[in-house]
Amino acid sequence: MKRIFDFIVSIFAIIVFCIPIIITAIVVKTTIGSPVFFRQRRPGLNGKPFYIKKFRTMTNDLDSNGRLLPDEERLTRAGKIIRKLSLDELPQLFNVLKGEMSFVGPRPLLMEYLPLYNEEQARRHEVRPGITGWAQVNGRNAIEWEDKFKLDVWYVDNQSFLLDMKIILLTIGKVFKSEGVSKEGQATTDKFTGNQEEKISNDG
Repeated sequence: MKRIFDFIVSIFAIIVFCIPIIITAIVVKTTIGSPVFFRQRRPGLNGKPFYIKKFRTMTNDLDSNGRLLPDEERLTRAGKIIRKLSLDELPQLFNVLKGEMSFVGPRPLLMEYLPLYNEEQARRHEVRPGITGWAQVNGRNAIEWEDKFKLDVWYVDNQSFLLDMKIILLTIGKVFKSEGVSKEGQATTDKFTGNQEEKISNDG
């Protein structure tokens, strides 16, 4: 039933948001350049990889050693506005249409994080990843990784149609208020490096 809802609503949403999608694409093309879309391999349902699509908000500028500059230095002025309004997420409607994502679920993170999860945290992959989720309406990038994962697993255990509707409505409010877009002192959030407490106990 959730997949049917995702399929029907994603088609409707793509039609409704076609003008913002086109305008955002033009803005990205003129301010950042090509490619317009950011495409990256992410873990989906049961950890199966897929390619997530987002509008680019950063340049590919490198330092003197040929490495990418920090996110905060590559994030453009237009990119900040696009992120603030969550317009960068619109291409993910096509991921939902294809069945790679859902409207609601744990956010798809990086493939390199998979071996860093403990057994409980890995349960976030028992459902399709989402454009928004329980962690996004309870702090988004402003909360710590461990708290995000607890919220993700709570969603896995308590998911329902009514909860999804609640999360979607709360997400709309968060977008208008631009809450939790980034962690303090970061362009987005810091990198997940594993569970520090477990590392300390294992090393000790």
